[in-house]
Amino acid sequence: MDRPGPAAGATLVSAPRVLTPDGVLEPGTVALAGGRIEAVGPGRPPRGPGHRALRSGALVPGLVDLQVNGGFGVDLNRDGAEAWAELAARLPATGVTAFLPTLVSAPWPALLERLRRGARVGTGPGPGAARMLGIHLEGPFLAATRAGAHDASALLDPTPERVSALLEAAAGSLAMVTLAPELPGALAAVRALCAAGVVVSVGHSDASGAQVGAAADAGARAVTHLFNAQRGLGHRELGVAGAGLTDPRLTCGLIADTHHVAPAVLRLTLAVAAGRVALVTDATAAAGMPPGPYRLGGETVTVAAEGPPRLADGTIAGSALQLWQAVRTLVRLEVDWAVAVAAASQVPADLLGHRDRGRIAAGCVGDLLWLDDDQRPAATWIAGRQVWGRPGP
Repeated sequence: MDRPGPAAGATLVSAPRVLTPDGVLEPGTVALAGGRIEAVGPGRPPRGPGHRALRSGALVPGLVDLQVNGGFGVDLNRDGAEAWAELAARLPATGVTAFLPTLVSAPWPALLERLRRGARVGTGPGPGAARMLGIHLEGPFLAATRAGAHDASALLDPTPERVSALLEAAAGSLAMVTLAPELPGALAAVRALCAAGVVVSVGHSDASGAQVGAAADAGARAVTHLFNAQRGLGHRELGVAGAGLTDPRLTCGLIADTHHVAPAVLRLTLAVAAGRVALVTDATAAAGMPPGPYRLGGETVTVAAEGPPRLADGTIAGSALQLWQAVRTLVRLEVDWAVAVAAASQVPADLLGHRDRGRIAAGCVGDLLWLDDDQRPAATWIAGRQVWGRPGP
């Protein structure tokens, strides 16, 4: 790669480390112009106008979260367009530059209305906010035996009529659907959703490994929050978790907070499913907020001083995690730094088909994150413009 020069109108950002798809540049420089990355190269040019020289930490791609139910007091399942916009505007402070607003199971008429409302919100409130890449619908086509925090009375089988109604209500905004492939009609639903350009993810499921394989044959490409609310790995039966770990067609969503999945299993997952792990938060309104009661759809969840949100019966209900914290957790567990960052950026972007996001490469969207030496967000750029963080080097 050639060192970026100070092209007319370009902004240069250099750092001790720059993560690219080809490896880590130490140091490296990124040239931004027209909202995109114009060039990437090793070394640092001389300081001058338009050059931001970061003295510490690393420059990495903006983070991409596939599963966000809410945050900062906002519950996307209940709140309106202004609250959705507020959340999108606050996510860059967590390093997230693109995300999937996530809706959980609800009574059928209410769920369709929530989809319509989400479709009207569009991609976000403006250039300074995290971009919404479409809606993730987690339910209602889930197994009652693996409902987790979902309202079991709202769960349904995926008939062709219901699938069509969802697609119509979403008006092109549906990016991902989590479903249980063992339900009647599920494989036909997988094929119909995939034909409409929707990524299908297996989750909240008691499926066997063979049933997950059949879903992948039909087009499913992911497993939602691996190990949680699904049949686990057995020594004679793969289950959902085992199929996710071993099927190269499937990307594994993973909540790396050490509460949903134990530290040793997090390390195991990154080793076994190398290159196929997408870190997610499954964040609720409690993310970024103090301990106390919050809402997740129609349920009240409580966050204690330690641990994830829980229903009154103790069931884990999403998380209060921020995506940079998931990256830092893996790094502290001695997962390779570049692998941990890619799991929160390039892997989820690729799953959604956004090859111009989640990576620092020429031609990609200029979404960048400056992580300090403790893996904390220090500054965030969206479409080539710094929208949050420290003003100086």
